[in-house]
Amino acid sequence: MSIFATKSIEQISLEQLGAEGTGGLRRVLGPSQLIMLGVGAIIGTGIFVLTGQAAAANAGPAIVISMVLAGLTSVLAALCYSEFAASVPVAGSAYTYAYATLGEFVAWVIGWDLILEYALGAATVAVGWSGNLVTLLGQLGYTFPAALSAAPGTVIAVAGGDPVTAVFNLPAVIITALVTCLLMFGVKESVSVNSAIVGIKVAVVLIVIGAGAMFIDPANWHPFIPENTGRFGEYGWSGILRGAAVIFFAYIGFDAVSTSAQEARNPQRDMPRGILGSLAVCTILYVLVSAVMVGLVPYKAMLNEPAPLVVAIQAAADRAAGTPWQTPMAALKILVTVGALAGLSSVMVVMMLAQPRIFLAMSKDGLMPRWAGKVHPRFHTPHVSTIVTGVVVAIAAGLTPIGTLGNLVSIGTLMAFVIVSIGIVVLRRTRPDLPRPFRMPMVPLLPIPSAIVSFLLMLSLPWSTWQRLILWMAIGIAFYFAYGYRKSVLRNRPA
Repeated sequence: MSIFATKSIEQISLEQLGAEGTGGLRRVLGPSQLIMLGVGAIIGTGIFVLTGQAAAANAGPAIVISMVLAGLTSVLAALCYSEFAASVPVAGSAYTYAYATLGEFVAWVIGWDLILEYALGAATVAVGWSGNLVTLLGQLGYTFPAALSAAPGTVIAVAGGDPVTAVFNLPAVIITALVTCLLMFGVKESVSVNSAIVGIKVAVVLIVIGAGAMFIDPANWHPFIPENTGRFGEYGWSGILRGAAVIFFAYIGFDAVSTSAQEARNPQRDMPRGILGSLAVCTILYVLVSAVMVGLVPYKAMLNEPAPLVVAIQAAADRAAGTPWQTPMAALKILVTVGALAGLSSVMVVMMLAQPRIFLAMSKDGLMPRWAGKVHPRFHTPHVSTIVTGVVVAIAAGLTPIGTLGNLVSIGTLMAFVIVSIGIVVLRRTRPDLPRPFRMPMVPLLPIPSAIVSFLLMLSLPWSTWQRLILWMAIGIAFYFAYGYRKSVLRNRPA
């Protein structure tokens, strides 16, 4: 059987129904919970950390345009995901969609690629969480050991002392361990915690927009598009494009909703609502927050800051000195940091909830070892793969800088979007009769631009990121032919 053999959607659905009857995942999530999952995953490191860094290094005040470009790309991809999630309502997300349309080998490639998105995405968030925790402790008058607050080799400036070279990021490992434990006890419990946290961080974002808008210095918006330095990606229009690719990480999350399709009560109706609803809410908030952020502080002041939104609020607090707003703005700095910690925590919950479900789907197909598909008899969670994911995330978060992680997550996600966009066109041609509770409009006129734009954003990322992607994919392909090719359930099924 060819390595590009596909698994029929009917077969995938039957396997899912069989799993539900034998102690598998439970359908416990409604539309509001799915939307909260999406918002929980989207609002996090991108807005609290990477947006300020992308403005400083790439786009300047035009980071607002970068946000719009990344948002439009996400909308195109979200429409593709919505049709797939309604038509193929099972765990596995883009991996399962690729298996049904482009074949086993492509499915393996995308499944391996999704590790970059979800596992390394969670690691990126953990690093951002660590930076905000250190900031919060400083605001409260406590000092965290600098040597244990960042990746090895990171030089950290210490007030009143010599710079310190970090050896390990301890807070990132601690939050990873806590989230892993939470996810072990059940998806409903995890989603309930996530929903509470989402409410907190959305409130904080709205407060930042409202309070920060009163203290904007319009001079910080000029020039709106800084002149290019002569290097691609450093300001100018190429910087806007590079900025869109970098902060594209900020929109990652809506696709994580699709990994929970097998736990949705009415996936055909509710999955599109969860995906598109969460993306719409977050896009509006992102554009407003980025405009306020670069209006409060000169964009270059946020370079290499672990908590750039806090830097922006500090500028607003300084301008409020001597006014009735002085005390509230001083308190807002701490509130923003607390909101960032809460927000980043919820992103980790969703990312680390999604990754084990990819492993679960791949294991059921024989492409991953059996341990990856084990479901706890009491908690009904993929407990073994959750623990393995937690260990991988902890190691990556403890040892890797946030910039390297963020770019890898972006390129991995964009690659998934390219394949899903192509998959929609293929599925429309191969299965025109398939029931589609949600239909993406203007096929193939919209999916093709979705794939092209996602690929262009991939090309705008640094060559070093491409080298890491190529190496990662080479390892994955070698694993497929050494293990998955021989163990595949589809390939070993009797004719």
